[in-house]
Amino acid sequence: MSNDILARDLGWRRVSGAPHDLGLALGQAARDAVSRHLTRHPLWAEVTSHHHTSRVARMAQATQARFPAIWAEIKGLAAGLDIPLMQVFAWNCRGDLLASVPDGCTTVMLPGETPVLAHNEDGLPFFRGSCFIAEAAPQDGPGFHAFCYPGSIPGHTFAFNSAGLAQTVNNLRLTGVEADIPRMVLGRAVLGCTTLDQAIATLADAPSGGFHFALSHTDDRRILSVEFGGGDTSVVEITKPALHANHALHLQGGLRGQIITRSSADRQRRGKVMIADGAEVLAILRDGDLSGLPIRRDASDDPDEENTLGTAVLTLARGALSWSIYDCATGKPAYHGSTRHA
Repeated sequence: MSNDILARDLGWRRVSGAPHDLGLALGQAARDAVSRHLTRHPLWAEVTSHHHTSRVARMAQATQARFPAIWAEIKGLAAGLDIPLMQVFAWNCRGDLLASVPDGCTTVMLPGETPVLAHNEDGLPFFRGSCFIAEAAPQDGPGFHAFCYPGSIPGHTFAFNSAGLAQTVNNLRLTGVEADIPRMVLGRAVLGCTTLDQAIATLADAPSGGFHFALSHTDDRRILSVEFGGGDTSVVEITKPALHANHALHLQGGLRGQIITRSSADRQRRGKVMIADGAEVLAILRDGDLSGLPIRRDASDDPDEENTLGTAVLTLARGALSWSIYDCATGKPAYHGSTRHA
């Protein structure tokens, strides 16, 4: 297996306004990458095919009813991409329609007085150089920073908002799920939450595809590991250093039926060893050990078709969140800063 490393810049976009305006700006920023790469990929054809029409229509109706502002944002996203709305919505339902999609990721959770969430965002390799951080100022709800993939709404990667909430998200490949609300819509809704309890209630709102959320807050500073999907939700407070890859560790529905790829199993195993050895978070997330498939993923022939496109280290102190975002396998962060919360 090759290990070809190619690092490019991670972009930064400032967006603001009403939901449709936010979506429009995100779509315009991503239009070129989506047309050059995404719509030519077999997964796009599969997700947007007529085989899923009735399921997509049902989820669209439920999204409009429960989350009209997010629906408006998706409509704006489609307009900015210049792609039919239902195709864009279907793409944002990909993990609800299919048990296994190329959305990877690894999260390290370090509890304590000043907890840390650290995260590798792993996705389709052709998006390297086209992803960006959205610095968003919504008309309603807290502002936020979020890693964004071209063609997708924010909220299913790593993000933090102006209320002090931090979230990192991992794909769970659950089988036999029939979704009501798309998991990415629930993730976007969490970006509008101001407390951990509100975020938990949002994620338990409806049956969806499978996700793992690591959540913390500057006013609370617990770290919560939340696995959900298919109508089940499991919440575990993290009390010692832990790592999460892309399979359920405590969700009973997931433990009964899920796909565990070799990469996910290897990253979970290697991360557990490194945490036990007291390794630093960046050393873990940048680890290239090839005794199995590595945590840091740069191979052109990755078996899950995923590469590490960004890394975040989020540190939560009382009333303040410090963040560093990396787009390379080595070196200093591409972006860093801190935000204070009342």
